[in-house]
Amino acid sequence: MKSTSTRVRRLEADARRGEILACAIRLFGERPYALVSTTELAEAAGVTRGLIHHYFGTKRGLYLEVVRAMVLVPSMDEAEIPANSSVRVRVERSADWFLDTVAQHGRTYLAVTGPEGIAGDPEVERILATADDLAARKILKVMGLGSNSDEHSPERAALRAYCQLAKGVVREWLRADNLTRDQAHRLLSDTLLTIVESVLPALPALRAR
Repeated sequence: MKSTSTRVRRLEADARRGEILACAIRLFGERPYALVSTTELAEAAGVTRGLIHHYFGTKRGLYLEVVRAMVLVPSMDEAEIPANSSVRVRVERSADWFLDTVAQHGRTYLAVTGPEGIAGDPEVERILATADDLAARKILKVMGLGSNSDEHSPERAALRAYCQLAKGVVREWLRADNLTRDQAHRLLSDTLLTIVESVLPALPALRAR
């Protein structure tokens, strides 16, 4: 059994790592990746550059953790959806949850999913692809359609494509200010409802042709 002092040190280390990550989330949202230095990150977090290297290895390593924090978001609490609720309610609650979640660190979310970050980096691309597939599985689960379909199934492919649309909607809302939140919510909700009710049921038959 671990001693109390060991657990305290572990908690202290986790808290310090979390502080560094929180500062990185803020700074990478304010300026492009190339314009944020490790020295600036260390000063903002009140630590040495050596401590950043200890926890994250390099600036790129820290940035990858920021990307994961932005796109690999926790699942929506199923308690937020009333039991036996309609598909429309499930869709609208899901859209609300998504918009509220990304808005917490909107600028950074936009940066890591767009050209402001280090687009083209293979590890960033893998994280984004993983996040899209995970989101597709979550949508299937929330809609009561299961979440264990094959990753190459047309259902998950269609929902991964919807995730790309969702990123574009967020960009038009938060960055370009061309959509209000209500308009973004309507666009996401109605599109997802059409996919769930009309597109997904038709995909198996189309594949069989």
